[in-house]
Amino acid sequence: MLTQTQPKSPCPSPGTLSEELCEESLFHREMRAPSVLPDCKEERHTNGHSDEQSSTQKTSVTTCEKCFSPPPSKQSSLWWIPTGWPPIQLQHYLPGDSIRSHRLRALSPRPAPTAAGHQLIIKDITDEEMHTCVPNSKSKPLPHARCSSKHFIRMDSFNLQNSTERHCQLITGLSHSLNFASELLSVKDVAHLPFLGQEEEIGTLESLSCFVSGDYLEHITSIGPRTTGSPENEILTVHYLLEQIKLIEVQSNSLHKISVDVQRPTGSFSIDFLGGFTSYYDNITNVVVKLEPRDGAQHAVLANCHFDSVANSPGASDDAVSCSVMLEVLRVLSTSSEALHHAVIFLFNGAEENVLQASHGFITQHPWASLVRAFINLEAAGVGGKELVFQTGPENPWLVQAYVSAAKHPFASVVAQEVFQSGIIPSDTDFRIYRDFGNIPGIDLAFIENGYIYHTKYDTADRILTDSIQRAGDNILAVLKHLATSDMLAAASKYRHGNMVFFDVLGLFVIAYPSRIGSIINYMVVMGVVLYLGKKFLQPKHKTGNYKKDFLCGLGITLISWFTSLVTVLIIAVFISLIGQSLSWYNHFYVSVCLYGTATVAKIILIHTLAKRFYYMNASDQYLGEVFFDISLFVHCCFLVTLTYQGLCSAFISAVWVAFPLLTKLCVHKDFKQHGAQGKFIAFYLLGMFIPYLYALYLIWAVFEMFTPILGRSGSEIPPDVVLASILAGCTMILSSYFINFIYLAKSTKKTMLTLTLVCAITFLLVCSGTFFPYSSNPANPKPKRVFLQHMTRTFHDLEGNAVKRDSGIWINGFDYTGISHITPHIPEINDSIRAHCEENAPLCGFPWYLPVHFLIRKNWYLPAPEVSPRNPPHFRLISKEQTPWDSIKLTFEATGPSHMSFYVRAHKGSTLSQWSLGNGTPVTSKGGDYFVFYSHGLQASAWQFWIEVQVSEEHPEEMVTVAIAAHYLSGEDKRSPHLDALKEKFPDWTFPSAWVCTYDLFVF
Repeated sequence: MLTQTQPKSPCPSPGTLSEELCEESLFHREMRAPSVLPDCKEERHTNGHSDEQSSTQKTSVTTCEKCFSPPPSKQSSLWWIPTGWPPIQLQHYLPGDSIRSHRLRALSPRPAPTAAGHQLIIKDITDEEMHTCVPNSKSKPLPHARCSSKHFIRMDSFNLQNSTERHCQLITGLSHSLNFASELLSVKDVAHLPFLGQEEEIGTLESLSCFVSGDYLEHITSIGPRTTGSPENEILTVHYLLEQIKLIEVQSNSLHKISVDVQRPTGSFSIDFLGGFTSYYDNITNVVVKLEPRDGAQHAVLANCHFDSVANSPGASDDAVSCSVMLEVLRVLSTSSEALHHAVIFLFNGAEENVLQASHGFITQHPWASLVRAFINLEAAGVGGKELVFQTGPENPWLVQAYVSAAKHPFASVVAQEVFQSGIIPSDTDFRIYRDFGNIPGIDLAFIENGYIYHTKYDTADRILTDSIQRAGDNILAVLKHLATSDMLAAASKYRHGNMVFFDVLGLFVIAYPSRIGSIINYMVVMGVVLYLGKKFLQPKHKTGNYKKDFLCGLGITLISWFTSLVTVLIIAVFISLIGQSLSWYNHFYVSVCLYGTATVAKIILIHTLAKRFYYMNASDQYLGEVFFDISLFVHCCFLVTLTYQGLCSAFISAVWVAFPLLTKLCVHKDFKQHGAQGKFIAFYLLGMFIPYLYALYLIWAVFEMFTPILGRSGSEIPPDVVLASILAGCTMILSSYFINFIYLAKSTKKTMLTLTLVCAITFLLVCSGTFFPYSSNPANPKPKRVFLQHMTRTFHDLEGNAVKRDSGIWINGFDYTGISHITPHIPEINDSIRAHCEENAPLCGFPWYLPVHFLIRKNWYLPAPEVSPRNPPHFRLISKEQTPWDSIKLTFEATGPSHMSFYVRAHKGSTLSQWSLGNGTPVTSKGGDYFVFYSHGLQASAWQFWIEVQVSEEHPEEMVTVAIAAHYLSGEDKRSPHLDALKEKFPDWTFPSAWVCTYDLFVF
């Protein structure tokens, strides 16, 4: 039990804490962790204080006998905590005990004194380190620290109240702008640290703290999953954000003005994402904060994050961490003594996971949207790591220049932008909404590392390193500050034309230049190659021998080697997929390299070795080495011309892969002619290739960091081994291209080929035997299989409204290519005998798809189960049916139900949907020809009324359209059912089963 003392004075002994600081520090407090400590009882005590303070200073404490052990020392402790602090985490334990965690927060925060921010960190001591807890009358000052992956710093020495009852505490204090004073159990001497994020011994209020951001993150994620429409999202998170914004406003500098607005928009739009569908939202939530100069501003830059999450995930990386960073950036900018030229609008949107609804509500309806000239969107495709700039524009090169000038830790690539905008990655962000509906340019950033746990229960705050938070905060703060003080923001339209080539160099700095300059550079490089090769082609035959013929034949051999290598790895990939061993590399990436990478290299070497032995047997090795270098140079030059002609900014990669090898060849050509492939030549050759190969490996790392996890959630129709084998083969061909000449320079390649073949064969046999299990439940690095479980009841009605079919069961979807093959041994009742069958006459096969991803997942299972009976059942009815003057039928519907519903429409033969009241009025079909509408609402939404207009043929068939509505219960008690919970418990720990209850009702009109 946590108890309290009644000291004679509210302050510690002289020399430990000044009386002035003590008076500033005392405040009301409470222990709060309802989700963690359900059995806690609250007791209120009044501390005994000195006469002059006893009437005003009181303390409220929650004691918890079951959850919190009493301190071992005979004398208990009293905390003094500065007012206005964000919550503080206290963990107390004895050696061998499990850690109990509690939270403290201010009940009545007061304006903070203008003092430098400090924090106290006392390192926990393990059993093995217990001997270091030696009583000492002196305390040493702690060193300065910056945020890093090591969250805590050990005190060099401290006193123990009772050396025979040694125990240790862990306190993480997070300071906004206040001095910290504390006396906890055995700690008598208080050590101060500069505010994390500061390099000076005494920091300022303008320093960004990753620990404060981390505390915001802890609070938001502790609320739990935050689906739109749930109390967790609409009430608890919104209340917490407003509470923190109010604290920031109280501390803000008088130079700035903060305005806060809670927007509840309603609207509709169509989007071509996932094949195309329409979205409708009602009374969702946006928390909007405008920071501007005291006299106001006519222009603004927007910073956007979303605090909602997908169902069953805490959503730490997506996107609570971004909102946490934005809160801290808001605090730093608002306390800055430097005036802003323009406003900064912070949008905390509450419905991004509902396919970008909240951002649409803001940009199309909020009065402040007209001020926005540019935006920064903060997103996630992984958990932590570096935040990648993967989209900019459209056009507006000045935005890239702003990022280049301001970002402290740049990580950006135009390659990522062009890959993402190609649609290869099945994802989208609010960037699209601001671009398409607001006509506003911006920058899109996202965390990309560890996408294996993205949108899962493992996306928790503790997995995001403070390095990532600090890095993101530094970058966003710097870029926002740069834009808010830039003259270009006000005249953004003058600088809108033109694209930029941009890429970071190993995260150290960014190189950026206009694409037209890039095109000039690219064609200059091409001209260099034309001159180099043209000179050889135009030389007399007696000097070059059969160079033209050997070059063309060598080009053919190279292309054949690449083609046969690709075919070889694809055959291996298809075979592995057919025998059910797909994704064997998902948890062991080296398996893919040992299998597909070695096969590619071995086949390339084999083809060229055969060509050397049987076709070029009379040519010298030195001559052949030069010919095949020229061939590789020519191939990369062709890629450069093609990419540049297509207008792709990514052509700079080919330019690098042409320019550096060409310069290298020109530098070593004389030595190569005189001495051949000796050590000096090889050393200079490798040195010249260092830059293109280093950058290529850097890019390849980013590609696999992003794509490998995506292949574990890309549906049942795309064989991931085929995709990965193709990517690996392509990367291997590029990396090996300038070393093909060494095949001809080397005396023998037998040992190399034998080694590669042996590695490939052994790996192939191990994969076929099932040695490499695709998934992992390792708490430190989980790589789960994603499974979606929907306990549903379906009812099908005929034209007269009679129920002609009704069934109930648990609909099971595996979101990767392996389906349920790995699950059946653990849950025998889930097998191929219960494969779900498509209802041919129903839209989207008669299943309650949450989003229109039916074309990605065609294999699903239906396990019979009892009917569900949600307390808030959906209601759907036809309000009116009327003939229009233009000979169409207008059907008006009304629907009520949970916060998430999906509406499906299929027009019968002879009928077409001409218009409806959704989106821009023009119906948008999904893949397959049906119509899909995604609906969501916040709290207290009214009934959803809408109409569709059906154009019928002269025959005027009785049945015009089939409509269906699915109600998804993603939060609250209706989300669960006993059978669903029981089935979910059977799943092995290496899976992530995301489960909810839903209903499906189909009608014919």
